[in-house]
Amino acid sequence: MDTYRRVLPASSQTMPPHLNSQIALVTYNPPIFSPNPFVTHRFTINVVVVISLGLRTSALSRISCSAGLNGSGPSNCGAFGFSGRYNRPVGSKKRSSKPSQPITRKLHAKAHSHASDKDQNKRHHPLDVNTLKGHGDAVTGLCFSSDGRSLATACADGVIRVFKLEDASSKSFKFLRINLPAGGHPTALAFSEGASSIVVASQTLSGCSLYLYGEGKPSNETKQQTKLPLPEIKWERHKVHDSRGILTLYGTTANYGTADGSTIIASCSEGTDITLWHGKTGKILGNVDTNQLKNNMAAISPNGRFIAAAAFTADVKVWEIVYSKDGSVKEVSRVMQLKGHKSAVTWLCFAPNSEQIITASKDGSIRVWNINVRYHLDEDPKTLKMFPIPLHNSNGATLFYDRLSISPDGRILAATHGSTLQWISVETGKVLDTAEKAHDGDITCISWAPKTIPMGGDGQVLVLATASVDKKVKLWAAPSLPSS
Repeated sequence: MDTYRRVLPASSQTMPPHLNSQIALVTYNPPIFSPNPFVTHRFTINVVVVISLGLRTSALSRISCSAGLNGSGPSNCGAFGFSGRYNRPVGSKKRSSKPSQPITRKLHAKAHSHASDKDQNKRHHPLDVNTLKGHGDAVTGLCFSSDGRSLATACADGVIRVFKLEDASSKSFKFLRINLPAGGHPTALAFSEGASSIVVASQTLSGCSLYLYGEGKPSNETKQQTKLPLPEIKWERHKVHDSRGILTLYGTTANYGTADGSTIIASCSEGTDITLWHGKTGKILGNVDTNQLKNNMAAISPNGRFIAAAAFTADVKVWEIVYSKDGSVKEVSRVMQLKGHKSAVTWLCFAPNSEQIITASKDGSIRVWNINVRYHLDEDPKTLKMFPIPLHNSNGATLFYDRLSISPDGRILAATHGSTLQWISVETGKVLDTAEKAHDGDITCISWAPKTIPMGGDGQVLVLATASVDKKVKLWAAPSLPSS
């Protein structure tokens, strides 16, 4: 043990018996090259301390500090980040060490806290059914097919994904991948003519375009193939809305009055214009202008009769789609205005029966309007119900909702603010449930499946889908309603 004697002063050579074997073990390792021999010895001794792991606190201080003596300057105690917790070497007697006890307790407490955080993150909201992963960027839009079994998503990575929802609780979902033309970023989408075709709004540097993707024609070789032919572009329209971006696309089957049952789609620009399209042909059926500085969104009633827009002002304008005897669209004319909010309307949705509109405003209220009125006799729409938005910030100020979606039975309203998701009773305005961190980022789109979806052994359930900037789409079961 010559190395030990050269480095440590004579007064420090009285060490525990088990230390010699530990030092001998390191002494015979090749030394680290250094022009200063004390640096090599100092490092060797510190390594000894790390390897032995059994030194008492007093012994640790004696070794690490004495290594800096013999003219090498001040000692460098603790320079290698000793944690202060050491285990007793095998074969040595247990020694009491009061200074190490509180440190050990502190480390145990920290580890326990970390484990509880992990357990907390693993816990799902009771209504959280599933998560659709695999998106390469923020999910900017989603929509269900009319049968509820297909869910299409628009992603900022330039890809449209159409998921098949055979079971909402499935561990994996088959999906069809549609790549947009180069340079396009999808902002919204809507199914057209069932689940076989879909209209996509794509934003590029030169403006906004619309594409209808439908089933491709099978080739001679596809008869022997199990895979379906990839969708192909059936029609496309470029620089729509004077190259302004498209905020929302809403599609529905027109079955009101003499309508022929075709799919009609309303595209709402970030300006003030709204365009009505024929889903199958891409023909423009009508244009309207809100004249309200800036649109927030627009929607079509489920029966294809009305278009309503939420814009910069507090009033909501409603237009009627008039059909000819042959079923085609004759004109789109403004018929009523919803007046009552004191600030801008952020979002709206039609009730499933197409006779009510639900609006959310920055004035902190939700209103349910009756639009089944004789407007041709100047009868104004009435406010049926008004509820305060049950959402507040840390200062107690009322927040406003970003988005709304009503369940297909018309009883539950889903609403979002940032990453918070709430379910509200349309009848009473009471909160049925809340998911404060439904996503790891702001929610960009929400939609109820128009029909129930199978879920494991629980039978059929109503499902809400939410999309977010966190690259995920989540499926949520509807909360239970209180018995009346």
